Amino acid sequence: MELPIQITFRGMGPSEAVEARVRERAEELDRFYDRIMRCRVVVESTHRHQHKGRLYHVRVDLTVPGGEIVVKRDPSEHHAHEDVQVAIRDAFDAARRQLEDHVRRARGQSKTHEPVEHGKVAQLFPAEDYGFIAGADGQEIYMHRNSVVGGVFDKLRVGDEVRFVVHSGEGEKGPQASTVVPIGKHHLLPPSP
Repeated sequence: MELPIQITFRGMGPSEAVEARVRERAEELDRFYDRIMRCRVVVESTHRHQHKGRLYHVRVDLTVPGGEIVVKRDPSEHHAHEDVQVAIRDAFDAARRQLEDHVRRARGQSKTHEPVEHGKVAQLFPAEDYGFIAGADGQEIYMHRNSVVGGVFDKLRVGDEVRFVVHSGEGEKGPQASTVVPIGKHHLLPPSP
């Protein structure tokens, strides 16, 4: 980022843990798109009138070449935002999606939906931030920690079922997954061909 990140707390005192998480997520965005000129984040705590506890509102403003990306996560829409870490995760996940759309538009690419494949986690190397997925065809596909949606790489186990999109180019370790989504116990897989 060209300018240092600005973090503002409203309705709550500053928190080193919250600030560290915001900085970590902002750095992830900067690694994805290194042309971010400014990042401003507001973390606000509001009192709930009918229930005990607080709800958190997180706003992320990114200034990028050719525009600005603004994400607001209102607590009234998301009761899970009683946890400030969840509110931060949701706001930055939405900012990442909008940033990806901005980058595609800037490159003149239209958003296309790649075919989604199913497989199982075959190998994990948590200390090195990567693993491999066994595709339905038996081919092993490399996945990096950052390609796992929702930041749940550390929760993956060998044998877990996942949906994934194979990146159009090959990396050093062969075919590479650009997006990996763990499939929970409540999701149904389509029948195998």
